[in-house]
Amino acid sequence: MAEPGTAAFLSERPLQVIAAGKAAPDMVLALDRLAAGRARGGLVVSTHLPAGLPLGFDGMVGGHPTPSPASMAAGRRALEIARHSAVDHLVVLLSGGASALLVVPVEGVSLDDKRRTTARLLTEGASIHALNTVRKHLSRIKGGWLAATAEVPSLTLAVSDVVDDDLSVIGSGPTVADPTTFGDALAVLDRFGGRAGYPRTVVGWLERGAAGEVPETPKRGDPRLARAAARIIASRADALGGARAAAESRGYHVVVHEDAVVGEAREAARRHFDRVVELARRPERSVCLLSGGETTVRVTGQGRGGRNQEFAVAMALWLPRVGRAAVCASLGTDGIDGPTDAAGGLTDSTTLSRARATGIGGPQTYLECNDSHSFLSAVGDLVVTGPTGTNVGDVQIVLIGDGPV
Repeated sequence: MAEPGTAAFLSERPLQVIAAGKAAPDMVLALDRLAAGRARGGLVVSTHLPAGLPLGFDGMVGGHPTPSPASMAAGRRALEIARHSAVDHLVVLLSGGASALLVVPVEGVSLDDKRRTTARLLTEGASIHALNTVRKHLSRIKGGWLAATAEVPSLTLAVSDVVDDDLSVIGSGPTVADPTTFGDALAVLDRFGGRAGYPRTVVGWLERGAAGEVPETPKRGDPRLARAAARIIASRADALGGARAAAESRGYHVVVHEDAVVGEAREAARRHFDRVVELARRPERSVCLLSGGETTVRVTGQGRGGRNQEFAVAMALWLPRVGRAAVCASLGTDGIDGPTDAAGGLTDSTTLSRARATGIGGPQTYLECNDSHSFLSAVGDLVVTGPTGTNVGDVQIVLIGDGPV
């Protein structure tokens, strides 16, 4: 499950635990089994909680994708545990969503300021790397501050939802050195809407940091991080490996696109279609193209949707041109795509004709309004799974059949 050294850490010592993210409840249950009674409790904060947690664990439901008052209460509780651990070793379990679920704003920046900043960056289409660069520099817990605060050694086990498995980005890296700076955070604001569009308190704090008036986030070599270790225990490679095995068991010739699918969702879909066309020309009768990553959406309309839904709707524009029967699914592995009830969408070579038959109009109109959810729902191509209890980013699956449309 994890790299060498982890098993010994879990088996030899009593542990206190901080778990944050969409997979936090399941990670705590697994840790409780592995540690065989040595987990002495702690905090679990997620977007949902199971009926029962192990004895000694406090559960909290935080806000996502923007933080809530409960997120701030959870962040303060996490810092309290790190500062005053009841035992000598701390385990931090991180998964996607932790950045919004653990929040402790810096002095002079309110929770509402952070919410407005996060919402603006999301609307402007900022990547998770850009978004978390800003988050880390507005926080007392992110960007290595949790580990720097801890009075005991810590081990972080992370389920990665970022395309390059960068531990400083997952959950905004509360227990690892931060390579980004206040200057980088200001550059993000300048790129995504400009400083004038963000709360004055946020801009003022970042400008003070860039001027050296407030401390930077802990960097590589900081002695406060010397007792903090961190490891990736799951990533999109695991999801793609499982999908590959399932497709091969059904007789598909499988091609895995190794590069992460990133960028604006509808533009990424157009580039992805070019790969589909290339595969459709191959002699194999049934082909499966697998990929993963995390696209973005710059929101200009008033509709509902998410990056996976936009990707799927954009692919619907192109799939009839493949020349063979084809279907594309783009899904969030957490079962939640944007602020909707869907995991994503599944469109095929017949989606356009089915849309015409229902009289709802073409996909392009819905894309322009960022209303992919309505389009997919109307044609029956919406995928709703409910929360899955994990998060390793997004996956795209394209199946190309052995006959014409």
